[in-house]
Amino acid sequence: MYNGRLTVVGAGPGDVDLITLKGIKALQSADVVLYDALVSSELLEYAPNAEKIFVGKRKGCYAYQQEQINELIVQRAQQNKHVVRLKGGDPFVFGRGAEEMEYASEFGVAVAVVPGISSSVSVPASQHIPVTKRGAAESFWVITGTTKEHKLSNDVALAAKSSATVIILMGMSKLGEIMNLFKKEGKENIPVAIIQNGTTELEKIGIGTVASIEDKAREQQLANPAIIVIGEVVNHRQKISDIQKEYQLKGEKLQEKV
Repeated sequence: MYNGRLTVVGAGPGDVDLITLKGIKALQSADVVLYDALVSSELLEYAPNAEKIFVGKRKGCYAYQQEQINELIVQRAQQNKHVVRLKGGDPFVFGRGAEEMEYASEFGVAVAVVPGISSSVSVPASQHIPVTKRGAAESFWVITGTTKEHKLSNDVALAAKSSATVIILMGMSKLGEIMNLFKKEGKENIPVAIIQNGTTELEKIGIGTVASIEDKAREQQLANPAIIVIGEVVNHRQKISDIQKEYQLKGEKLQEKV
């Protein structure tokens, strides 16, 4: 066993304030930080003296292949350094955190994980969309848009048959394919939200139905990184907006009477 160690840290969905306190403490004690494309550069300021290495993917270009990232972790840990692997969202939700920890462990490197706030639930929440709600959804599915074989997960077809909220990460390239599965189940009118760059200043949102969302996405030029939310819970966002407007109108009428 080496004195070096690996801590896999979830950075949260994008907003720098949504990393955990434990994640910040890990960064402060880091000698090396390996970070992804979806991680805010502001978080790197919490590790001022650490070596910082970008290992993410931007527009299909890989700075490092996964095998190279694994080797880099072990190499730095064997130099008795604290390596922090900083990942967007939660590292155990389609983040390959488990794979990297397994690899490092095989070389005698001590490993730990700091859970992060997953974008799958926090990004919809930031737009007033709950993933479960009494009377609307009793459960939710979180599915990757693309499998290791670059195909759509078979789980999407199963999820389309259920009454659950369906959340698909990084699935914009297969939006048409996804919506066709829901249309086959007669769900053309089910509400759909697409949230791009959630919780950041670049956030964009498109709201529609299974039948209309592809047109909305084209009109608003929505693309990855984005989250697709399918289900009746999407209507909650508009309901909150309507309640707030109604309350405001009542307040204005009362003022007029005074």
